[in-house]
Amino acid sequence: MPVYKAPVNDTLFVLNDVLGLERYNNLPGFTDATPDMIEAILGEAGRVAEEALFPLNYSGDQEGCKRHDDASVSTPKGFKEAYKAYREGGWIGLAVPEEFGGQGLPYTLHTAVGEYTSAANMSLMMYPGLTQGAIAALLVHGSDEQKATYLPKMVDGTWSGTMNLTEPHCGTDLGMLRTKAVPQADGSYKISGQKIFISAGEHDLTDNIIHLVLARIEGAPEGTKGISLFIVPKFLVGEDGEAGARNAVSCGAIEHKMGIHANATCVMNYDEATGFLIGAENRGLNAMFVMMNEARLMVGLQGIAISEIAYQNAASYARDRIQGRSLSGPKAPDKKADPIIVHPDIRRTLMTIRAFNEAGRAFLLWTALKSDIAHRASDEKERQTADDILGLVTPILKGVMTDKGFDHAVMAQQVFGGHGYIEEHGMSQYVRDARIAMIYEGANGIQALDLVGRKLALNGGRAAMALFKEIGDFCEENRSNEKLSFFTKHLKKGLNDAQGATMWFMQNAMAKPDNAGAGSTDYMHLFGLVILGYMWAKMAKAAEDGLASGDAAREDYLKNKLVTARFFMERLMPETALRKARIEAGAETMMELAAEAF
Repeated sequence: MPVYKAPVNDTLFVLNDVLGLERYNNLPGFTDATPDMIEAILGEAGRVAEEALFPLNYSGDQEGCKRHDDASVSTPKGFKEAYKAYREGGWIGLAVPEEFGGQGLPYTLHTAVGEYTSAANMSLMMYPGLTQGAIAALLVHGSDEQKATYLPKMVDGTWSGTMNLTEPHCGTDLGMLRTKAVPQADGSYKISGQKIFISAGEHDLTDNIIHLVLARIEGAPEGTKGISLFIVPKFLVGEDGEAGARNAVSCGAIEHKMGIHANATCVMNYDEATGFLIGAENRGLNAMFVMMNEARLMVGLQGIAISEIAYQNAASYARDRIQGRSLSGPKAPDKKADPIIVHPDIRRTLMTIRAFNEAGRAFLLWTALKSDIAHRASDEKERQTADDILGLVTPILKGVMTDKGFDHAVMAQQVFGGHGYIEEHGMSQYVRDARIAMIYEGANGIQALDLVGRKLALNGGRAAMALFKEIGDFCEENRSNEKLSFFTKHLKKGLNDAQGATMWFMQNAMAKPDNAGAGSTDYMHLFGLVILGYMWAKMAKAAEDGLASGDAAREDYLKNKLVTARFFMERLMPETALRKARIEAGAETMMELAAEAF
């Protein structure tokens, strides 16, 4: 059966040694986040993940959710109790403002906790995860009355939230949606239509479900310019603030899907349900994008989380499974064979996943810190720079982390051989669960197009230039440091490839937009490799500084960091040149065949 141990020490290394979280104690919420408190919170989060959430992951996958004749949905055995423990621990409101019942701590800390809980039980954690996105949208775009009505109970977890975008005939192209909203005399709207693929659309974990629904008000313009966002509660809220009469919204079916069986992915039917407008008419996408961007970061987190738990299980199996002899001579002469971890190809697999996981974790927390700065810093320029970079890297984080998360789940499964293909070892679940993260919240090809077609050129390329400069400055500042020159040399090569590919787009994509589309996925991964390389260079510097300070208690840990950093630079970083070559091949061959030739 699978195993899981929350990587608390790795998270603390990133937060304390690499990011220097204490340096940000001038930001609201950071003063209380002392190193001791952070360590205590992460330790407790790890315990909850390991003891309350993880034991239900396999059984939840096997049992799945069930829709009943009255359109209600029940979650697998033990889920209600585990959710209750999570809710009562205050985890949902960790980074939410105190005025709505949250603890106001850094979003960076909330993100660190999210990795553990998602790795332990991705399906279960999608329920409060979607609530987090709905909370974020209401905080920015909800009226004072809406915030007072819905946020306290969503923050304490007695109510949950969803996002309703997709319809049977339209996915990413939301301009085609047909769900309609008819204004009523009392200021409410009647919402009618069908939404599909709605995660956590109906369940038995909370007393109410607050759906955020995109719809078009009668007479509104066609396309995305005529879309509005509405609050549509499962139960209408009475004057006493409690859930009251049932609204005309129901679960028509649960989707039969490849993975995340323990999360209720629903077809939702709205039959003149009562809804309430969020923000301005025809500005629904602006409000929904707050939730979508939050969700994209959390999906990137899921990619890392699945990669981490898959790695832990593959490494554990490789240490125990004996088969064959080491190429350099027996390593376990007292046994009939050596453990497979002695074989270079097994180590290639494990080191590849490990190098990604540790850099991906740093990338995730570095991005979360940018979000904290963008939302909490008092200096306008500092907020702007952080927000620029946050917008630029969000599609990279979502796309690269989930592509690699799936790849690594498959690689980890391969370590098990035939035992990875059968259900009892649990590896197939990680492969199946990881697959959805590449699709939802915008398929990864869409993320790549968003990066190249919109984010890259935004504000005259201000964000990309700022990030390129930050990475270039790090290389220059540490170029003469002999202990870091190996890392900065490889990082600079990758950075040059990213800058060269960016220049190629500028010269070749304006006149022929297909060139941008043809190279977009390679560009997303090239950029992602450079950021991951930057994270490794920063981690190598922190490790060298720790060793130089005589940190004897962590000497082996820090040396292992440097070994993994060297592996990344030697084995993974050179891929930037391959990605650049593909980009510069252009779109001609890709677009030449007629459609009917496929």
